[in-house]
Amino acid sequence: MTRRSLFLGTAIVALLSAPVQADTLRDALESAYQTNPTLSGARAAQQATDESVAIAKADGRPSATTDFGFQENFLRSANSFTAPLRQSTAGGSIDVPIYSGGAVKNAIRAARTRVEAGQYDLRATEASVFANVVATYMDVIRDSAIVKLNRANVGVLSVNLDATSDRFEIGDLTRTDVAQSESRLEIAKSDLETVRASLIRSKENYIALVGHEPGDLEPPPPLPNLPETPDQAVDIALTYNPDLLAAKERSDAAEFDIKTARSANKPRVSTYAEGRYLNFHGTLGGNIPGTTFIQEQSTAQVGIRATMPIYQGGRPAAQIRQAQARSGQAYEQQIAVERDVISQTRAAYSSWRASEQVIQSSERAVAAASLSLEGVRAENSVGNRTILDILNAEQELLNAQVQLVTARRNSYVAGFSLLAAMGRAEARDLGLEGGPLYDPEVNYERVDDMFYDYQSDPNPEPQATRTVDTQAQKAEIDPLPVRPSRR
Repeated sequence: MTRRSLFLGTAIVALLSAPVQADTLRDALESAYQTNPTLSGARAAQQATDESVAIAKADGRPSATTDFGFQENFLRSANSFTAPLRQSTAGGSIDVPIYSGGAVKNAIRAARTRVEAGQYDLRATEASVFANVVATYMDVIRDSAIVKLNRANVGVLSVNLDATSDRFEIGDLTRTDVAQSESRLEIAKSDLETVRASLIRSKENYIALVGHEPGDLEPPPPLPNLPETPDQAVDIALTYNPDLLAAKERSDAAEFDIKTARSANKPRVSTYAEGRYLNFHGTLGGNIPGTTFIQEQSTAQVGIRATMPIYQGGRPAAQIRQAQARSGQAYEQQIAVERDVISQTRAAYSSWRASEQVIQSSERAVAAASLSLEGVRAENSVGNRTILDILNAEQELLNAQVQLVTARRNSYVAGFSLLAAMGRAEARDLGLEGGPLYDPEVNYERVDDMFYDYQSDPNPEPQATRTVDTQAQKAEIDPLPVRPSRR
């Protein structure tokens, strides 16, 4: 079997080629690649799938058995004059299959095909884990920025409330203005607590995926080599998406299962050799005086055995129909996966392009809201605007800033999801350098031709890291201003 060479060109290598520092996206992906339990569990599952080939091959190899026994006859019949008091037996046999109707050959082919499907599944798991890491990484960056924006908004509203209260005391404003300012401040404080909780949740999700606590995360590098059109994205996905490739391999394996089932009606041919040794320990014929019996016996024979099934109660036909139905199911599942891949790819492309447009609009909205706020404050100073106008302008600016931060997160996540749907978001595509990359072909080649019954491996040890020692996450902010009590 061969595994396709995965590459995305020099640009994709530059995607995560920033200098290695703590808390970069590259480091987060490398940590997940080495320590994520979902990924390490998928590798172990693939190793179990690798063994199915060796198991299928075993049915076509010689088998040997031996047996030993000892018997002590405490009670013998009165008429059994020659019955021995004790006896020992030893025997052995070797059976060599010659022809099995194609069952072994097709079972091996099906097993190998499913190994290839499992390797594609492992690639899909890599891409899924990486997509989740990217999403969580961007969630932490987004939520950290939103917490800072809301904290700044609370500070601004606190200053506004103080200024409004001072102007009320000199009769320049009404109590309604003070109440409006105080209401907006309390709402802002509650919003701040909500976004702090969201940041904590994102940090905990980061720990669950990456295996350690996030620090000050650096902005991610740009995503290169994104497709120009959705049709281009779909063409690439139909060629390289690992889920679709795995479904195709399973469909091929199901066809081999049909051929395996058909072998039940065909003859079986094998050769054999058997031998047996019997020892009565001098006790055979002990009740008849003057007689001598041979106390040891040995037999051996070799031969060829052919069997031809005639009638098996309809079992073979049922097994063939069952295999055919499962093959039909595999065909339908392949089409279902193809539909899903096309849908995911087009949706990810649409989300990415839409987020790019939202970023541009949000940047203009932030600039306009900032200018509007300055103008409203200036007009308020000459009495042309109310305090409520200022509060509304500040809220509009905050909303535009949050929308911009969120759009940047959504654009990056959608772009990476698009790469994943296209089959270009795996370890080799991303040029990770946190140690040797895991190659499932190495284990497959290691166990493919193992035939000795005692070639087992040591019991496995956990590969993923635990997170029980990590601290409960917090969303620290600068202390909120303490307003002096007013009478």
